[in-house]
Amino acid sequence: MLDFLLDEKNLLLRDEVRTFVKEDIPHSLLKQMDKDEIQYPQDFIRALAKRGLIGLRFPRKYGGRGLNWESEVVALEEIGVLGMALGCLFSLPSICGEALHHFGTEKQKEKYLKPLCNGKIFAAEALTEPRGGSDFFGATTTAVRKGDSYILNGEKRFVVGAEGADFFLVYAKTDEKARPHESISLFIVEKSENVSTEYLYGLMGTRGGGAGRLKFNNVEVPSENVILEEGAGGRIFYQMMVPERMTSAAGILGTARACLRIATKYSSKRKAFGQIIKNFQAVNFAIADSITLLDAARSLVLNTARLIDTGAPPQLQRRMVSESKKFATEACWKIVNKSMQVMGGIGYTTVYPIERLLRDARLSMIWTGTSEIMSAIIQKEYYDEILSEKWVGRDIEKDAIDADAEEEKNYG
Repeated sequence: MLDFLLDEKNLLLRDEVRTFVKEDIPHSLLKQMDKDEIQYPQDFIRALAKRGLIGLRFPRKYGGRGLNWESEVVALEEIGVLGMALGCLFSLPSICGEALHHFGTEKQKEKYLKPLCNGKIFAAEALTEPRGGSDFFGATTTAVRKGDSYILNGEKRFVVGAEGADFFLVYAKTDEKARPHESISLFIVEKSENVSTEYLYGLMGTRGGGAGRLKFNNVEVPSENVILEEGAGGRIFYQMMVPERMTSAAGILGTARACLRIATKYSSKRKAFGQIIKNFQAVNFAIADSITLLDAARSLVLNTARLIDTGAPPQLQRRMVSESKKFATEACWKIVNKSMQVMGGIGYTTVYPIERLLRDARLSMIWTGTSEIMSAIIQKEYYDEILSEKWVGRDIEKDAIDADAEEEKNYG
């Protein structure tokens, strides 16, 4: 389907990334990551840098390619076949780079964004706290001004890439008395002896991405490492949720596609009751449902990327990004499960990678905003849109036979 929707530039990019995934990533890497023998695959990041595949959306002067969101989601679907850990590590420069590119000073871009895109340094975003989860503005990590610096104290957890990062983007409270959205600031925090990284988690899936807990013990952060300004953390956070959620939505497409391909090929070979199982309606309808879900998810993600590229209003971007993240992750979770069902018992073993990809896929509906948070955003933005606009279309309510029975329209 994509062959008919993409222009030549993005078809070439897709094929370039597909070749990278096929030729540059050894099968042993994924196996070692899943067995926790590798906790942070720096060689993967360096291989991306060698191919010029880091920070695709950022200007060439900083090491990117100056591409757009449509290009990035095309590339991410291809990376996604490797699973979510490598997909996330591919996305981290895009996510962290968003704050630096949109809100950082020229000095910050030269010092951090440029080497990040060139694969010379690694970054991670420190957002979730042990007590918080989805309650972002309830953060308890603090940064207290002291002269030309801030003293940072607190903890963050589930920080993907923490194990290998050279610097972190850290949200911290700078004004307890301010309104929640204005109480938080974003800091560039370099790794130091006062920043401890602990690899704690026995993760169900998405292993090898260096996920860990960060502890900040009186970390001195120079004021020049504040992004935008003090109290601007909320504003930056809303912008950061675009790459956070779009990368999740796009990467999971590749994961689901990989599982569906394996199951489809298997069903064309496996025999039961004297015939190939793809001839059974229970099997080929499961494949049909999966194809439909994948095409629908891909279409929504691609159109949302194009919407962002056109500069759509922020409210519409928030809604569509949330729809993409919610629908793509939930649809692809169904596809992975259907793929395992087609495979039967062998799909539940380590003979095929579907069991690993299923473990990966479960996280997609939790991280970067749960499906429930996505629903909260979708309904709010839609209600605001419908209730605030002056509708110029047909008044459909008047099409009812008893539309004039105003006394019956009792709203309580």
